[in-house]
Amino acid sequence: MDVVRILIAILLPPLGVFLQVGIGLQFWLNILLTLLGYIPGIIHAIYIILKR
Repeated sequence: MDVVRILIAILLPPLGVFLQVGIGLQFWLNILLTLLGYIPGIIHAIYIILKR
């Protein structure tokens, strides 16, 4: 299932984080990072998915 979440995180980083942790601090942080730059959002999403 992590492979699917990583693919989703590459396409839509906030959705990947939402599927992993739900709506919380990490989700909102990822939205902010994605708005500031797409690549930081992807990196953060993959980090959150692999960490848990």
